[in-house]
Amino acid sequence: MTSRSVQEFFEGVKSSAPVVIASAPFGILFGVVAVQNGLSIGEAALMSATVFAGASQLVGLELFGQSIPAWIVVLSIFAVNFRHVLYSAALSRHVMHWTPVKRTMGFFFLTDPQFGEAERRSNGEGKGLTFSWYLGMALPIYVFWTAEGAVGAAFGNLIPDPHKIGLDFLLPIYFLGLVMDFRDRPLWLPIVAMSSVASVIAYNTVGSPWHVSIGAIAGVLLAAAIVPVRKGVSQ
Repeated sequence: MTSRSVQEFFEGVKSSAPVVIASAPFGILFGVVAVQNGLSIGEAALMSATVFAGASQLVGLELFGQSIPAWIVVLSIFAVNFRHVLYSAALSRHVMHWTPVKRTMGFFFLTDPQFGEAERRSNGEGKGLTFSWYLGMALPIYVFWTAEGAVGAAFGNLIPDPHKIGLDFLLPIYFLGLVMDFRDRPLWLPIVAMSSVASVIAYNTVGSPWHVSIGAIAGVLLAAAIVPVRKGVSQ
């Protein structure tokens, strides 16, 4: 590994710090819920390590113990994670120079904040998306998330309700910050507004977790409808 790669790796580690802090209550909460649903400490940590998707892990825990068809469980988890299909499609143009093995690893570690930071680094900062930086950000998030699941499973009953002390608000604030970082891009406001309105309507009609994917798709459809018109006008 070259000195430049080492430097980029630690730049990624630095970028991971806010995510590690903000996601800690949710990682611990998963461990608590996992034990309450019959998993052992080791099984909770293993699920965090292999699934590595907070919302999907919680949805899975809620559905596994119920007498419902397996295809409904799969479809529900797919609904939660459908946005990752959009993430990977958007990010693929920045990682074509990676080897297939590196791309496979990269997409396994692709979380919401990982995508936001990677997109910002690739476009806004113009530094290019290197595997060293990407791995430097991904590994601490992954390691701490797995460890937090085990800690929550072991000691979660000693932790106060995160809702009462406001810990559950840390991650939404972080996500809002990621969205605001893209506000200088064309069409940012109408797309964010469309996604937000569609998501709220879907949450109150269709319900969770479908509102996440419906909001994302609404924003994508609006962008696809507006961008060709703008190009046509510019020509």
